[in-house]
Order: sequence, then C-alpha cells, then structure tokens
Amino acid sequence: MGRAGIRAVTMVGAIAMVVLAGCSSESTPDVLQTIEPATPAAAPEVGPYPAGDVRPLDLQVDALVVEPSTGTFAALVDDGARVALFDDMAFDGPGTEPRLVGLPSSAATVVTGPEGSVLAPVSGAVLRIDVAEGAITEVPVDGNATSAAVLSDGRWAVGTDNGRVLVVDPESGEVATTVGGLASVDALAVTGDAVAALDRRQTSLTELDLADAHLGPALRAGEGATQLTTDPFGRVVITDTTGDELLVYTLDAIVLRQRYPVGPAPYAVTYDETRDLIWVTLTGSNEVVGYDLSTGIPRERHRFATVRQPNSIAVDPADAALVIASATGDGLQRIPIEGQ
Repeated sequence: MGRAGIRAVTMVGAIAMVVLAGCSSESTPDVLQTIEPATPAAAPEVGPYPAGDVRPLDLQVDALVVEPSTGTFAALVDDGARVALFDDMAFDGPGTEPRLVGLPSSAATVVTGPEGSVLAPVSGAVLRIDVAEGAITEVPVDGNATSAAVLSDGRWAVGTDNGRVLVVDPESGEVATTVGGLASVDALAVTGDAVAALDRRQTSLTELDLADAHLGPALRAGEGATQLTTDPFGRVVITDTTGDELLVYTLDAIVLRQRYPVGPAPYAVTYDETRDLIWVTLTGSNEVVGYDLSTGIPRERHRFATVRQPNSIAVDPADAALVIASATGDGLQRIPIEGQ
C-alpha cells in the first residue's frame, strides 16, 4: 500500500476467515446460513441541536451520494420512487429546491456512476441518471438489482438480492460474467482491479474473482454489517451496525486490518479526501464522528450532533463540508469543518 497506517495495523480477527475460494456460480444461496439483515437504529427524537446549518426538507432520504465532476448531490427519497438532485449545497441563500426525478420502479440505493451520472439499481435494470438533465437510461439486468459499481475498465458490477454479481457492458447490455453463491449482494467495493461484495444476510465481505467467475476468500464482517466505503489507499471500511464497530479491510488476499468500537449503531460511512478521515454516523445517538485511520487504531478527530436519523452522509467536493440527510424528514445538515 505504501502507507504507514496500512503497514502498521494489527490483523485483528483474521482467524475469523471463511474461505470461499472455489465456490462456483452454481452455488445455491438457499443452503447458506443467514441472519436477518441489520438496519439502522431508530434514532432518539430529542438530542443536542445539530451542528452547522440545517435546510428544511420534507422528504425522507434513504441514500445520498455526490457526483464529483459536477458537485451535484443525489438523494434517494420516497422509498426509492424518486431521486432528488441538489445543484447547490452551500446553504448560504434561501435554498434551491431539488429537481425531482421519478424512477420507473423503486431503487434499492443510489451510487456514483460514470462521470456526470449516478446509478440506481432496481428490479430488472440499473438506471443511469444524468445529473445535469435528469434523463434516465435503463440497462437491463436479469434479476432484482440491489447494488452497483463502476469497474476500472468502465463495465459495471451489479449485485442482486439472490446473491449474484453480474459484470455488464453498459453500452451493449451484454453480461460478460456471472458469479453466484452469496445470499445477497447489498454493496460492492472496487479498489483498483480488486472487487468485493458485502452480504448483509451472511454479514460477510467476499472478494470476487471476476476473470474466472467465482468467489474468492471471505471474512466475517462483525455481527451485522450494513454499509461500506473505500479510500485511495485500497481500504474497504464497513459499519457493523449490530456490533457498534468500524471494520477496516484490505483486498487482494482479504485481511481485516482494524476493528474499533465507535458507539451506538454506526450506519452511514464516507471517506473525506481533504482530511484523510472516515466519517461515520451513529443512528443510535444522532451523531457523526470523524476517524483518522493512519495508525493501528482509529483515532477520533471530530464529533458533531446531527439531524435525527442520520442514515446518509457525503462530503461536498466544493469545500469539504459534511452533508448529512435525515431519514425521518428532519432536513439536510451541512457542517463546515474547521482545521484538519
């Protein structure tokens, strides 16, 4: 990795490895031992006043992502039926109303797509949404798509609710590879040429051998993993919502590098390139915490009170302010961060 924080960390929990290498796409998910997927905690109604500024928004936000080339924020709202596009998150004026884009079917999430777009996986397709025009392009897939990610070669990896990962050419719709054997594919991590799948029903992170179309090695991801993010140093950071921990992995022979207790029901997680921090929301206490992962143990650098039910977070590329969205309609929060 060429990074002191990666070299120095303790390989805590490596003995929990579940080796899945050699599992083929013919594996049957119905014989796997699974759990009920973890969900965010029901946040308390009363707490400290949120830090920064709060913009009223009478929408419940299920997922939030920023398209970096334009700075446009895309929020999945109305139980996945629409995407709200925000062109300005400065909060220094009356507040621009979002542009609402209706989706042909309910989306599971919204993630960063090819330049100028975001992706929304739905049943039978992945929707590419142009953030400037709001135009939707459907790329059909076989199955109920629950996750998506852009690979290093421009193709898309698409996860389904029955544990398959499809490698799709977004221009032709051709499926080049299918890898099965998981219970569900709820999020996908891409670091360079390495790809891994988060399976909430098995609370595991599994590397994918897309060239040979089979599962690679896997590790248990806490007691109830929910969300993930990646950083430029090849780390995959996962929130263990049930176990109240932050889990840090590296791929290409998967290793659990760090695990750390962070507080009640961590859920949303994002990487802050400006400060080299990982931000985690705590749905059990309506807080957001910033951690420095450059040493063997995550070090807390910032902690702020949030809007109620902070299920989504992103970093504004314009000035690196935090933007947090409430899943109970309590608004959008913007927190400028002083110092580093």
